[in-house]
Amino acid sequence: MAPSTASTTTADVDNIVPIDLNIPDNYVQHTLKTTKARPPFQWSNILNELNFLNCAILTITPVIGIIGAIYTPLQWKTALFSVFYYYCTGLGITAGYHRLWAHRAYNASVPLQYVLAAFGAGAVEGSIKWWSRGHRAHHRYTDTELDPYNAHKGFFYSHMGWMLLKPRRRPGVADISDLSKNPVVKFQHKYYVSMLLIMGFGVPTIIPWLLWGDARGGYIYAGVLRLCFVHHSTFCVNSLAHWLGESPFDDKHTPRDHMLTALVTVGEGYHNFHHQFPMDYRNAIKWYQYDPTKWFIWSMQKLGFASHLKVFPDNEVRKGQLTMQLKKLRRQQDNLAWPSDSNDLPVISYESFQEQAKSRPLILIGGFIHDVSTFVDEHPGGPHLIIKYIGKDATTAFFGGVYDHSNAAHNLLAMKRVGVLHGGMPHGLDEKLIPPSQRLKIAKYTELSSPYASSAAYSDGEGMLG
Repeated sequence: MAPSTASTTTADVDNIVPIDLNIPDNYVQHTLKTTKARPPFQWSNILNELNFLNCAILTITPVIGIIGAIYTPLQWKTALFSVFYYYCTGLGITAGYHRLWAHRAYNASVPLQYVLAAFGAGAVEGSIKWWSRGHRAHHRYTDTELDPYNAHKGFFYSHMGWMLLKPRRRPGVADISDLSKNPVVKFQHKYYVSMLLIMGFGVPTIIPWLLWGDARGGYIYAGVLRLCFVHHSTFCVNSLAHWLGESPFDDKHTPRDHMLTALVTVGEGYHNFHHQFPMDYRNAIKWYQYDPTKWFIWSMQKLGFASHLKVFPDNEVRKGQLTMQLKKLRRQQDNLAWPSDSNDLPVISYESFQEQAKSRPLILIGGFIHDVSTFVDEHPGGPHLIIKYIGKDATTAFFGGVYDHSNAAHNLLAMKRVGVLHGGMPHGLDEKLIPPSQRLKIAKYTELSSPYASSAAYSDGEGMLG
């Protein structure tokens, strides 16, 4: 998992040009067409497919931890320290690697940067430069072939398969020129292996040994097993957070929001919000949502170690939420039956209406002719009130003259339209003629912009009868 530690000279840093400065506009399609992917994975060729370093780290570590735990009693002090150190190294990834360096969601003082870089190294997930480069590619090319942990390739692949196997193709280009100029990032990259050993295993072994004489327990529980938990906690951001939960801000891609994911990822579980607003220092925007990383960054600001905490405009966040709510309502709306559009109904003269009413119960209300044959016996006021208006205009009686009918009555009546009276509607009833359920009916952009759009899609009532 550790990348190359090749150093960069000062001159190189000063002249670094963003790697994505001159990429073509159609970069993704261009890359997919012009670069050849590795052949599909085959079990028969598995030895040539594995990344042995990552396989060793991700398989040997838990084996050592489990065997060690069997033969090493767990002291309560060691247990508490292990949980504490888990959060320290976890925050090194979430508050450091992720929100500070990969997304630049806030500014951190130099001392805080070194602390986060050290604890991040203790999580053994590669250097800041390597980790951030992959994560920026993930955000830029989410769910495509250029996404290094593409969720469409399956839960296991996005969780850890992408590290165990050699990639089918290189991740998409992502600029990290800003990180190449950062002295803390350069320091950690240069001394990453040493920092990994010290922070990943040395510190969690030495502290329990010096303070309460449990070096072995510290190594097994705070070192090895803690490392396993940190690994899979981070991996869940790439897998579980793209599989479990809802999409309250955007459903274009796979990221999801779920409290369970937040609990196992040190607060990174509100992933749909994060992918929609990646520069926001928060992952959870509600006070009750679990996001210790947000609380940590906020606390560092209060203590003077962090500043310029970026927050996406609340108005735009709420637009995202409203968009998804409207899309959900639109799907519900599309599953309902609605009245026939006036343009689809036959135009009938008053004389023809009266003649047809002799053979079936037709009533005229607000310029529309309604067939009430299925409702005569169901009318709450008694069938006689409907029968007396067959072949007649019941507009005044329906709109409050006899009874000010409910929204449900208006909606039901509209479903019984069978024709439009020649000459149109009576004056002054424009708004009343639209059933309440349709006044707020959600229209697609294409429906609103098309000159042939159904008049029922509008909420202002204009043009109902054409």
